[in-house]
Amino acid sequence: MGEKSFVLTKKCEHVAFIMDGNGRWAKAKGLPRHLGHKEACKRMREVFDTCMDYNIHVMSFYAFSTENWNRPQDEIDHLMDYLEEFFHREMPYLMKRGCQVRISGDLSRIREKTRKVCLEAIEESKDNKNFVINVCLNYGGRDDIVKAARALALEAKEGKINPEDINEEVFASHLYTAGLPDIDLMIRTSGEQRLSNYLLYQNAYAEFVFTPVKWPDFHRQEVIDCLEEYQNRNRRFGGLINE
Repeated sequence: MGEKSFVLTKKCEHVAFIMDGNGRWAKAKGLPRHLGHKEACKRMREVFDTCMDYNIHVMSFYAFSTENWNRPQDEIDHLMDYLEEFFHREMPYLMKRGCQVRISGDLSRIREKTRKVCLEAIEESKDNKNFVINVCLNYGGRDDIVKAARALALEAKEGKINPEDINEEVFASHLYTAGLPDIDLMIRTSGEQRLSNYLLYQNAYAEFVFTPVKWPDFHRQEVIDCLEEYQNRNRRFGGLINE
C-alpha cells in the first residue's frame, strides 16, 4: 500500500517530538532496553526527512531530560553512544541539506566525549539556513525558564536592562531556543499524554498529537498522519476567529 496523498496547507514552522516507547519496544521484542534507544536514533533521519519534505523549518527532539539521570548508568552510557553515532553518521547529510544543529539543554553535565561531538556539530553547521535540528539534551522546561529568569535578574541588577522593558520577546531570547519560532505541533509517541517538562514555554499554543505508536515504529506515514490531524485542527490562539 503506497503513501496516501497529503498536502500540508496550514502554517507549520516548528514540530517538536517526544520520542517515547523505546524501552518498551525493545522489551516487547525480547531485546535489552538500550537497543530501543539505538533504533530511536536511526528513526530520527526518516522523521526529519519527512518534515523537510513538508517544508517544516524546525524540528525539536527530546533526547534526554534532566530527570533521565535517574535511569541506570549503563542505559545512559548507551544512549550517549548512540547520540554520538547519530551525529557521526548524519552530519554529512545534514550539511548537504543546509541543516543547522542546535542543542537545547545544559551540556555541562554531559560526558566530555559526547559534549565534544555535540559542540562540533553545532560549530560545523552554524551557518546553515535551510532547516534546524534542535536536540534537547539534559533539558528540562522548568530549568529553561529558571535559567532565563536568573539571567534577566542579573542583567537588571547590573543595570543592563530595565525590568519594565522585559516582555515575552525579551524573555524568549534568554531561553535555550532563542531565535526559534514557537512550536506549532508537539507529537508524543507511545500513548502517553503529558508534556514531561518539555519546552513548557515554547508549547504555549502548540497543537498536541498523542499517538499510540512507539517511536521505533514511527515512520514516514505516521508523521504524515500526525500532520494531517494537525491540519484539521482549528487554531484560534485564544480568539474566536475560524481559519
